[in-house]
Amino acid sequence: MSDRGYRRPRPLSPLREHLRDTFWFAPTMGFVCVFVLWFAATELDDAIVRLFQREEAYDELGDLIGFSQDTKTVVTAVSSAMMTFIGVVFSISLVAVQMASGQLTPRVVRIFVRSRISKLTMTVFLATFLVSLLVLSSYESETDPRRVVSVPLVQSLLILVLVGMSLLLFVFYVSSTLRLMQVGPVVDRIARDAFRVLGRMPRGPQGDEVGPETARVVYEGRAGVLRDVNTARLVRAARRQGVVLRVIPRIGDFVVPGTPMLAVHGGAVPPRLRLRYAVSVSVERTLHQDLAFGLRQLADIALRALSTSVNDPTTAVQCLDRIVQFLAAVAHLPLGTVHHRDRAGRVRLVQDGPGWDDLVDLAFEEIRWCLAGSPQVSRRLMAGLDDLLLIVPGDRRKSLARHRELLVQTMERGVPVAADRAFALLPDRQGIG
Repeated sequence: MSDRGYRRPRPLSPLREHLRDTFWFAPTMGFVCVFVLWFAATELDDAIVRLFQREEAYDELGDLIGFSQDTKTVVTAVSSAMMTFIGVVFSISLVAVQMASGQLTPRVVRIFVRSRISKLTMTVFLATFLVSLLVLSSYESETDPRRVVSVPLVQSLLILVLVGMSLLLFVFYVSSTLRLMQVGPVVDRIARDAFRVLGRMPRGPQGDEVGPETARVVYEGRAGVLRDVNTARLVRAARRQGVVLRVIPRIGDFVVPGTPMLAVHGGAVPPRLRLRYAVSVSVERTLHQDLAFGLRQLADIALRALSTSVNDPTTAVQCLDRIVQFLAAVAHLPLGTVHHRDRAGRVRLVQDGPGWDDLVDLAFEEIRWCLAGSPQVSRRLMAGLDDLLLIVPGDRRKSLARHRELLVQTMERGVPVAADRAFALLPDRQGIG
């Protein structure tokens, strides 16, 4: 059996994704880089002063001292204004995020948290403030070129560079925040994240039977949502033990202490140390390994748009556009159980994932229940189902045909007038023009 195209799991993939879900890591690394840059700039300034004094170029050194004293005014102004600027900018941003989460879905907050431009802007703003404080501490009261020890020339130039970067990033950050308040860019971002998850899915042949179950590992951590599995660690532990491991809950399931987490096939349970940090449980789902979470977010936005309090069917149509796009992309891909292999090509880890019918139900079931009175959405849903029926292979058409029939029945119950019903069931990719 060939393993052509199979992608083995990357060991640091879970750690990288967990750090992206935090907002503290980037500023912390920025602080470390700031201290390194400031120390290097200080050493360079000291070297310049020593060079001028050794060459007895006191006039030139006096000019540098005068220039640094002039830049001190700028550095002082930057230091006093930057923290206020940071507070105002991010306060406005939090209001924008709150409005977007109320209008679309609370899950949209994760887009802001994972945004690279948001983290980079925060990091550069804080770095500018910290460098300005450090540079102010480097100024001396001594102005005699023969006795001066350090002239913060390079440090002042570093401040000016950081201020320029801050202004440039501020423009990009405002643009990014404004896009977060628009439906189209948010829906597009969710779809792109879902396609990234799809691109990371293992490829290659499915595994053979794994044999009878010989033991189970009980979950002992805190209750929460299973957000991802360190597949590389589990594959390595199973290979060393000579067994096959099977993850019992799906990604996105809520697990509590005492429930079975892993099933062992073909031998004894690997040592606990090798299974440590193999699963990650959090308070909410993420898109790292959760193939269905993208559809869940799109369905949530569509459902909120179809509620009587919002009544925005055009947003629901935009969500259906991306839902149909995603289902068309997975129409010919193997879904359901995923088999992870070791370097020798042997199956070592088995994970249950959503199948085709699961994804179709998640995409259409709840939306279909809420579209009575919204012909724009029913027409787009009918067009999407018809398009998918032409794309998917024969064994996957049954669930689509079922939803199409249920859509017709829903409209027959909710729309008594035959002409209106015929209009609402007419396929239209734009809903209503």
